[in-house]
Formats: sequence, C-alpha cells, structure tokens
Amino acid sequence: MTCRFVALAAAGLAPATPLAAAPPEGVAQLVEQAADSGDAQKLDTVLDLARAAYPGEAAAIASLETQARARLVEVTAAKAAKRTDDLRAAGLFDHWSGRGELGGYYATGSSEESGLSAGLGLERTGIDWRHAFRVHVDWRRSDGDTTREQLLAGYEPQYDVTDRLFTYGLVEGERDRTQGIDNRLSLSGGAGYRLFDRDTLQWSVKAGPAWRRTDWLDREDTSRLAGLAATTLAWQLNGRLALTQDADAYVQAGGNSYRSETGLEADLGGNLLARLAFRVDHESDPPADRPATDTLSRITLVYDFE
Repeated sequence: MTCRFVALAAAGLAPATPLAAAPPEGVAQLVEQAADSGDAQKLDTVLDLARAAYPGEAAAIASLETQARARLVEVTAAKAAKRTDDLRAAGLFDHWSGRGELGGYYATGSSEESGLSAGLGLERTGIDWRHAFRVHVDWRRSDGDTTREQLLAGYEPQYDVTDRLFTYGLVEGERDRTQGIDNRLSLSGGAGYRLFDRDTLQWSVKAGPAWRRTDWLDREDTSRLAGLAATTLAWQLNGRLALTQDADAYVQAGGNSYRSETGLEADLGGNLLARLAFRVDHESDPPADRPATDTLSRITLVYDFE
C-alpha cells in the first residue's frame, strides 16, 4: 500500500483534510486537494491513479469522485466570481498582456545590407469586451537603398454576445512601399465566431463590411467600400511548439487584397520564444512595375509578458 500511495503522491499533491473517511487510506486526501486546486485535469489524473492502484476499491473511489466533482464545480464557480469582481474593479491599464518581437541582421562584403523586424502586441480580456492592439515593422536596406519598408498597425475591440459569438470593430493602418502603397487606412465592423476557444487551441473567423482609403505612390489615390473576411488560429502542438495562422481578404471593386502569415513558435524557456514566420501579401491590381505578390520569411525572438 505504501508504494501505491507514493505513486499517487507523485502527482504533486500533499495530504489535506479528507472529503470522507473512506478507504483506501490516504486517497481521499489526495483527491480532495486535486478538487480544491480547481484543475479538472489534475483531478482526472489522481482518480485514474487511484483506480489503477486500488482496483478492488472501485465503489469507494466512485464515492470520492462524486464528492470531488461537486467540490470542483464550487471551486471553479468561486474563482470565476472572483475574476469577475477583479475585472469590474480594474482600471483602464490593468489586466493587459502581450508580447514583443525583435529580429535583425547586418552584412558586409560584396554588398552592405541591414534589416530589422520588430513588433508589439497587447491584449486585454474583460467581462464582455476584448481589446487587441498590434504594430509590426519590417525594414531592409541594401547598398544605401531602402528595399523594404512595411508597417502595419491596428486596434480591434470585440464584444462577446455569447461565449463564442462576438461583434468587432477594426481600425488598421499600413504602409508597403514594395507594392506601391504609401499609406492605407482600413475601417471595418461585423461579426465573428470562435470555432475553438481552448487553452491549447483558439480558432476564430469573422466577416463584415469595410471602407478603405489608399494613398498610392504611382497612381491616383482611391477610396473603396469592401468586404472583409478573416481567420485567426493559435494551436499549441505540444509543450514546446505552437502553430499560428492569421489571414484576411479584402474584396472590393478595383482590386482585392489578400494577406496571410503562418508562424511556428518554439519555447526557449521562461518567457522567451523563437518564431519562424512566412508572410504573403497579394494585391490583385497593383500599380505598374510593382509586384502583385510579396513574400517575406523572418526569424525573431519573442518575449511574452503579463
């Protein structure tokens, strides 16, 4: 019995006041602490270990499980209520989280080249509202000439209609001189749906009308009504690797815009990650002598902060 009890204790749980004075000895304390942690996965692990260690005590363990499941519901509800109270009392600058991203290079020899990639993303999740702000710049210079000058900045509030359905607003500004865009302003509003909203998988889609004004380098400026469709995916593949995908499409008279970025992130320990990303930008009707499709691969270091 001692060996079996040690196997249960290996789950990282210490004895506490038992839920019930039921055999096997010591298991009730471990099950109770798992329930009090509010972690359903930890409770499942302890119960599975208990069943494997004491197959002859199925009825006693089932009784413990009933009490523990009820306790888990109470603990989860209490934590949710506390979080709601904290959010109601929070100030404008509280409960923000985000990440900073940085990469660059400098090379000399037959030619002199330098490049910089930097970004910042901030998020805040409230009771009914979610706010997201992002800015990213990619810059490259070769032999004294700027060969890439790409800037994207945006702010998006979302209002949760239900746990999955939401409405959104979007303000976005960009510059991409490679494709002949001096400045572009995009405004949109619509509805979205979270297909998955788990700790290891978040996937949402959204769509709505949009208005865009583009100041071109080599042609007359334009203002257009458009339709926006977009998707965002974040998938934790395992404890170290995560896959991300952001894609959107603006469909309008006089030229559509498509954008996609796929990223693979590796946890380096602590709050530091390495990110490998591949980005594609496509303009269906670019100015003359400008590429319709622009691609970019980048490797950056990312710091996650609360």
